[in-house]
Amino acid sequence: MTECYSLLNLRFPSFRIITDFGANSFPKSISFLHRSTKFQRCGISRAMEVVEGSRGSSPGMKLLFVEMGVGYDQHGQDITVAAMRACRDAISSNSIPAFRRGSIPGVSFDQMKLQIKLGVPHSLQNSLDIEKVKSVFPYGKILNVEVVDGGLVCSSGVLVEEMGDKNDDCYIVNAAVYVGY
Repeated sequence: MTECYSLLNLRFPSFRIITDFGANSFPKSISFLHRSTKFQRCGISRAMEVVEGSRGSSPGMKLLFVEMGVGYDQHGQDITVAAMRACRDAISSNSIPAFRRGSIPGVSFDQMKLQIKLGVPHSLQNSLDIEKVKSVFPYGKILNVEVVDGGLVCSSGVLVEEMGDKNDDCYIVNAAVYVGY
């Protein structure tokens, strides 16, 4: 196993040495794009995947990738609008043809699963409308939406009453969308 740690440190020198591959803070299995048989002997495959047990994935989902986005509401002070924009940002520059074309053996489009994690300022979490946020996703079964402390409230620099502003606050939300099957 020492050889595996050395290989990881060669590939990712800034990573600390990992002593427990089953820890909650790290996937049970790691995969890199590398052809070395040494990597394969260490159980590190060439395919890019994160398997069950990694942070953000649930036992009922095999994680394929994570999409990330940020959303703002500069006028109107609506945290739900900012969260919806963050989710749209996360999914807007991706295409997932594997589900439609049958690229994953035995997996069809209707088996897509999603998990949403939102970083929202703590003081605004109770005013977030989760159902509206879910409406952003055109397909996929949403397993859960997790809201954690995050995001930001800052000044937009201007109060525009005609746009519904109550003050000059700008709300910012971060989103991570976990996609799997």
